[in-house]
Amino acid sequence: MLNRKRVTCCFSGHRRIPTENLEEISRKLRMVLIKLIENGYIYFGAGGALGFDMLAEKMVLDLKRQYPQIKLILVLPCVSQANHWKEEDRRVYARIKEQADKVVYISQEYSKGCMHERNRHLVDNSSACVCYLTENTGGTMYTVQYAVRKGLYVQNVAKI
Repeated sequence: MLNRKRVTCCFSGHRRIPTENLEEISRKLRMVLIKLIENGYIYFGAGGALGFDMLAEKMVLDLKRQYPQIKLILVLPCVSQANHWKEEDRRVYARIKEQADKVVYISQEYSKGCMHERNRHLVDNSSACVCYLTENTGGTMYTVQYAVRKGLYVQNVAKI
């Protein structure tokens, strides 16, 4: 029986990635993901947020052409997550959702704790966390600290 947690990686990162760093972050992310895939990782869980989440989701979908065994699992905080986003961001989000192998909603409606619950769900079901963490505050910092406490292998693409 396959231990899914052992072959599952989650993502956490800031919503804003400086444009001048995007190419370098993408290159490092690709390198880290290929290493994980070559070490047996199959499932990649992401929260559907703008910024690093979307970058990671698109990267997993791109890598599926080379590694068809990998799966993108979206764990979304609520059905209405993208309702107030810019139109182009909503279109990208919809395309990612269409291509994902599985979509899980934490809540039907937005609630105060749904983002936090989504992040904990991602960590609780993973053995690795790939992040983009450059600030010592906010949801990404909390999620990465939680992943460390839970014993996950953590790789910060901002630090390599």
